[in-house]
Amino acid sequence: MDFSFNEEQKMFQAMARDFAKREIEPLAAQWDEDEKFPYEVMKKMADVGLCAVGLPEEYGGSGDELSFVILSEEIAHASAGLAVIVFCNAGLAAYPITLHGTEDQKGRFIPRTVEGAISAFALTEATAGSDPAAIQTTYVQKDEGYILSGTKTFITNGAEADWVVTFATKDRALGYRGISAFIVEKGTPGFSVGKLERKTGIHPSSTAELIFDNCNVPKENLIGEEGRGFRISLEAIDASRVTVGAQALGIAQAALDAAVDYAKQREQFGQVIARFQAIQWMIADMATEIDAARLLTYRAAWLMTRQEPHLKEAAMAKLYASEVAHRVCHKAVQIFGGYGYTRDFAVERYARDQRITELYEGTSEMQRWTIARQVLGIK
Repeated sequence: MDFSFNEEQKMFQAMARDFAKREIEPLAAQWDEDEKFPYEVMKKMADVGLCAVGLPEEYGGSGDELSFVILSEEIAHASAGLAVIVFCNAGLAAYPITLHGTEDQKGRFIPRTVEGAISAFALTEATAGSDPAAIQTTYVQKDEGYILSGTKTFITNGAEADWVVTFATKDRALGYRGISAFIVEKGTPGFSVGKLERKTGIHPSSTAELIFDNCNVPKENLIGEEGRGFRISLEAIDASRVTVGAQALGIAQAALDAAVDYAKQREQFGQVIARFQAIQWMIADMATEIDAARLLTYRAAWLMTRQEPHLKEAAMAKLYASEVAHRVCHKAVQIFGGYGYTRDFAVERYARDQRITELYEGTSEMQRWTIARQVLGIK
């Protein structure tokens, strides 16, 4: 078994790491403090081709799912907030279009993503979180298109998105069979941004309420066939779980790196704390768990690149990596002691940013449910 990257992947990882260290890491704390969307860095990412990663080459994209996972980990190491902007943009919101969109839709939207345009994936509602089949947003078909009415909540990139991929049902009584997927562009009459959430972490990315008030969507913006929206949404979420695993990995590795550096410098009782067994055991556990999480995550990404079944493996990667990041960030704060609870040190931000990885794209409980059903063979 070969667990190493090929030369092209190694070069890409080195380039992404260098970009993150130069262009992202020095600004990450200020983005967190200001809660401002980092438009300037998104433009720089587009200029060097990083917004193209994982998208189809025929529309200006480059690389594959494994490259996208590499990129996500490296960006998250510097800024988890920027990482979620990127994976919602070129991943979660792009998957429905790349997998099920018409040639016209791909030609209209994918090149814009490559150039740095912002998009969002709007599925969650107040009554439909872990159960997306319970969405209340409705649509009515008209000769010229569709009329959408309803409200979405907790939508990443919602406030800045140039377009959103959203989901609505033509009849709530039909459950998942009534759901269809649509592209709604900024400026569409009846489409507006509502409340912006104030969050614990990932501050550079917006989390917004989106309102569809008799929103008129042209018929050419229907993704796939009517009634296939539920399946389209699940495919996008399943694929994006691996990227959330990579985001959690990046946060965890950053926390470990910070803890190691601090332990080698901080002196107590006449010696650096790295010489104390209690610290060494925490470092050993952190490094071991990160390594295991990385193997799970990159195995799932490898399966995706080979277009092999990966539902269970993606859920395992997301579950384990996110919970490892939780434990690693907790230990990192412990190693820093009181300083780790202040905003003078990045581990405080890592601990806040990490928490969301156990919630979005399916909570840890939903990942366990998915894994168990796969193992047990329950449909």
